[in-house]
Amino acid sequence: MSRIDDLFSDFRTRGEKAFMPFITAGDPSIEVSELVLRAAIDAGADLCEVGIPYSDPIADGPVIQASYQRALDAGFKLDHALQMGQRVRADVATPLVTMVSYSIIHRIGIDSYLDRAIAAGYDGAIVPDLLVDEAEPMSLRCRQRDFALIQLVTPTTPRQRQLQIAESSSGFLYYVSVTGITGERKTLPKDLADNVAWLRGQTELPICIGFGISGPETAAQLAPVADGLIVGSALVRRVAEAGTGEMATENVRKFIEQIKASMQPA
Repeated sequence: MSRIDDLFSDFRTRGEKAFMPFITAGDPSIEVSELVLRAAIDAGADLCEVGIPYSDPIADGPVIQASYQRALDAGFKLDHALQMGQRVRADVATPLVTMVSYSIIHRIGIDSYLDRAIAAGYDGAIVPDLLVDEAEPMSLRCRQRDFALIQLVTPTTPRQRQLQIAESSSGFLYYVSVTGITGERKTLPKDLADNVAWLRGQTELPICIGFGISGPETAAQLAPVADGLIVGSALVRRVAEAGTGEMATENVRKFIEQIKASMQPA
């Protein structure tokens, strides 16, 4: 079993929910993003998602788009994220996954990407633009390497297709809470809990909800119906608003502690 499998198995036994922050690699620099990643883990992150900046946004809202552009303008390369993962992995056991466009994987080759990501200490990849109809080659290779291929289910995904996505995924399923792009929202769809509950009845994979979680209030609403929560824009914004790396890590640490507290059973 992978670190991701072990984590969710342990959490299910204990009745706990996992928290996964999203951090943009290279924003505003690779050095600061590494400090932020380490601060997130110190503050209690159970898994961490590292966004690989890409020039063509995939469902990314303005906050994450801007962070990707800042990183690319600063000279970000894929190797920077891999080297950062390797340095962090030397000190921590927390599962790490990349959010990466399939265009990047395709360009260097599936096997090459897996070799490099695994060597860097990553446990899986969220690939938002990999269609389930075309996922079999990567899904097979990931299973052979015990590397999670995490795919997205959206509110508009037909239920039969949701089952196909679950079948080709591993690690966990990423359930997109809202239709549209990433970003903080004050309210979430009324049928979200029912839709997630249906999917949880169809697969043994853990289901983590992302998109739209703006703070402790929305996290508290969603924690009871999910195996884990993913928060991106709210964290990336706090990094962007910080004037220094020290302030960025402090902003992230405080926010994660608040989210984690809100996810605990009453």
